[in-house]
Amino acid sequence: MDFSWTPEQVELRKHAREVAADAVERFGRWNDSWINGFSKEFAREMGSHGWIGMTWPTEHGGGGRPPIERLIVGEELIAAGAPLAAMWFADRQMGPTLINYGTPDQQAEFLPGILSGGTTWCIGMSEPDSGSDLASLATAAVRDGDDFVINGQKIWTSFGESADYCYLICRTDASGPPHRGISEVIVPMDTPGIEVRPITDMTTNRHFCEVWFSDVRVPVANLVGVEGNAFKQTMAQLEHERGGIDRLVSNRALYEIAAERADREDPRVRQEMARLESGYTLGRILVTREVLRQAPKGFSAATKCFCTEHQQRVASFVARTLGADALLWDQVGRGLAYDPAYTIMGGTSNIMRNILGERVLGLPREPR
Repeated sequence: MDFSWTPEQVELRKHAREVAADAVERFGRWNDSWINGFSKEFAREMGSHGWIGMTWPTEHGGGGRPPIERLIVGEELIAAGAPLAAMWFADRQMGPTLINYGTPDQQAEFLPGILSGGTTWCIGMSEPDSGSDLASLATAAVRDGDDFVINGQKIWTSFGESADYCYLICRTDASGPPHRGISEVIVPMDTPGIEVRPITDMTTNRHFCEVWFSDVRVPVANLVGVEGNAFKQTMAQLEHERGGIDRLVSNRALYEIAAERADREDPRVRQEMARLESGYTLGRILVTREVLRQAPKGFSAATKCFCTEHQQRVASFVARTLGADALLWDQVGRGLAYDPAYTIMGGTSNIMRNILGERVLGLPREPR
């Protein structure tokens, strides 16, 4: 299936490609740039282009533009390796969540900083003993007058060390079923009682962090949405996170390097490249369905599964094509070292398949 783009969309893609090339020239090329390429300067440039909050309503300062335009810009920037990490989470998740569930005061306080690229956000979600099972989280926020007192630990918190705010998923009530009693609270990262320890991954990147909260006091006014009823809010966030173009083209730049060196005289190589190109086409269709809200509810789990497993197939092709050169510790080697993370971060593939089976296909759960 081929999409027909309007002249305006073609021009937008061309402009985004030029901006991406300029950013790579100045800041370097980053594999998985939406999570590994951190530049506050480029985040502010994105804000000046109007490319943060592109699809947000104009009454909240957004561009009010069609979702397909954000997909176009995101694909070109990520595929080229431009450093988006300082603004990506806030643009993708925090802003839309505040627009849908935040109070007018919260929107007035936090949205302008996101739109300008001036503030960076991290998400306090995963915990050492809960993994992909969000309902089992234990970090607690207990009311004390006009404050929440927060205690607990988060892990794999990207940009915990450099973020201005943590969008914290925590438990405000432990008396009911596990998915009840979960709330979302905005926590300024300079609040006393927060300790952050970066984790060095195989690529030598340190965006992953452990974060400890010890008697951290945050105003109750920082509660987003209804106290104890945030599980659905968080699930809506994950729909944005799992079905985006970032899950498809993170290592596209590596593919382009390998494609130039591949022996296209070999029919087996041509066949593999054809499969990968078909994968990009299929993945883009899946992502486009998510962006246009044509996919069934919960189907982003299937989109994430396909796209992240496609990225692993791309990494395998790159490694075999480059041979011994793939072992050099350069941008290619670092990019290949990130390969195992694709099907883990954002929810493991087995969890995604469970979601697809139970919530989309309606398959019965295995008796316990």
